[in-house]
Amino acid sequence: MPLTDGYGQNVPYPTLTDKPNAQNLGQGIVENIVPKTVMTFASANVRGATITAPTPGMTTWLKDVGRLEVYDGSGWAVVTAGTSTWKTITPGPSFSQNGNSQGNFQYRLINLFGEMGLMFRGGLNVSYIGSTSNLVSNKLNLVPLPLGSRPSTLRTLVIPCSDASSARVTLKMDVQTDGDLILYGTQSDTKPPWIGFNGVFCSL
Repeated sequence: MPLTDGYGQNVPYPTLTDKPNAQNLGQGIVENIVPKTVMTFASANVRGATITAPTPGMTTWLKDVGRLEVYDGSGWAVVTAGTSTWKTITPGPSFSQNGNSQGNFQYRLINLFGEMGLMFRGGLNVSYIGSTSNLVSNKLNLVPLPLGSRPSTLRTLVIPCSDASSARVTLKMDVQTDGDLILYGTQSDTKPPWIGFNGVFCSL
């Protein structure tokens, strides 16, 4: 009768009294070891089709999104999002890069408490139409964020702004499900020359 490992992982190995069977020996070790390793899958869909009944502690790497996840008993939680580089956002027509010398307006994907999130940094200069508080467009990004970087529902965030020519020191940015970033809050007494994004983040 096979025994199991001394680490409490229930990996079997044969004893000298067991009938020799190389296939059963190899299969027993492989089938019990593989679920305890970091398993690699092309995508979450492929993983779901392969692991139909995950158990707590299973760990997988998803190649399409570069993400390490662990099953916690109720779902797959993100452990790390890999090396997520900063991506520069091309500003909309009312904005230009490096507002208040804070660097370019950028974003990246992050692991936010076990789920994927968005993190922003940098600053934008704001241009108004003549002496009014009107903008050519209140859309901050010329091109929508890519599909994998869009939230599942609307995310409303508070962003800092200059107190020069402004009755407020914060404005509102909506991260929409279509990937657009929309600015709200400019008015006759609130025309800040720049807005910032350092430390601004949200979940997807």
